[in-house]
Amino acid sequence: MHRLKLISGHLCPGGSAEFNRDLRRAECGSAAATRSRNSPDDVVVVHGRRTAIGRAKRGTLKDTTPDELLSAVMTAVLTDVGLSPDRLGDVCVGNVLQPGAGALMARVAHFLSGFPESVPVYTVNRQCSSGLQALLNLAGSIRSRSVDLGLACGVESMSLQSMGNPGDLSSRVSDVEKARDCLIPMGITSENVAERFGVSREKQDAFALSSQQKAARAQSLGRFDQEIVPVTTRFVDADGKQLQVTVSRDEGVRPGTTLEGLAKLRPAFTPDGSTTAGNSSQVSDGAAALLVGRRAAVEALGLPVLGVLRASAVVGVPPDVMGIGPAVAIPAALEKAGLTVADIDVFEINEAFASQAVYCVEKLGIPVEKVNPNGGAIALGHPLGCTGARQVVTLLNELRRRGRRAFGVVSMCIGTGMGAAAVFEYPGP
Repeated sequence: MHRLKLISGHLCPGGSAEFNRDLRRAECGSAAATRSRNSPDDVVVVHGRRTAIGRAKRGTLKDTTPDELLSAVMTAVLTDVGLSPDRLGDVCVGNVLQPGAGALMARVAHFLSGFPESVPVYTVNRQCSSGLQALLNLAGSIRSRSVDLGLACGVESMSLQSMGNPGDLSSRVSDVEKARDCLIPMGITSENVAERFGVSREKQDAFALSSQQKAARAQSLGRFDQEIVPVTTRFVDADGKQLQVTVSRDEGVRPGTTLEGLAKLRPAFTPDGSTTAGNSSQVSDGAAALLVGRRAAVEALGLPVLGVLRASAVVGVPPDVMGIGPAVAIPAALEKAGLTVADIDVFEINEAFASQAVYCVEKLGIPVEKVNPNGGAIALGHPLGCTGARQVVTLLNELRRRGRRAFGVVSMCIGTGMGAAAVFEYPGP
């Protein structure tokens, strides 16, 4: 019922008061959440790394296969903490575009990383949340005591596999409105959000500019250096020459972005629309991995605790405005954690499109300075299966950089009409 009321608040103007009442009810649990409540059964994040994010089809990772990207981060995470891979109870990999959600690719990456055959691996595809879902799946295994330690990963090569093939669907898909809406191109869902909820082109461009500026500043200050695993690979340049390069910087960041330049871009999906290449996420290549485990097992091995998973939620929303997903998922996750928007220090909200990101931030009343302080997908890129895991890596590193106990949220919209969110605590130095 709580979730239905939240969704209705997004679709009906009269629902806004009900939505606010739901938020106020969630605030009642805030005091309980701020007290220390460590448990030996907590699901904790030990460490995380990611590759730099490459520009799909044009960047230096365009010829690098996803198993190589994945192997780079899997190896780096365990090497950094000095953990033997045979300690892992399971490996879960988020992937969207590879055949079979990348099941074969993931096992190949597993062996390329020198992992023993005795350690299992599987993949998960919940579209843009796949990397986060990999972590949530392992959290479930840890809570059920199936495993003590696991590696949650996400990977995508949007250079080598393209979106667009919906697979084998019933001829009845056009007879059911919601089923038919699942086939709406993502760019059109962005236009739907902008039109239905009054998100202007000016607001979208201003949000995109802010993302680029924050990412450029973070990159110049070296804030991403600690999380990025340099990848040495080969790529074919425009002249057909094969070159060896080491990729260690995100390629989508454009320090020279201006409002004037963004305003000149044509609408990308409809002639009179407001969604452009400049205020949308970039198609990208990349991978990320996180070591997670039960607190008791982690501490017994002398491993550090970078973060604690406090709550999570996955929700459904109308497919034709799938971008509103975070505005429903975030309150649901916060309620489970006993926290409010005011208790959260950093929100990492995936910038699939500026239209939906602006809507979600405004709907929830999130202070803009708390949102994506180091930029988001508009500047950094959005390798589909990787993004959720990449966001967790970036969030926990940012909370650690601040040097005190803090809370953060990772959230994203999901194609076909869903949203996901997870609440993490950085325990302090």
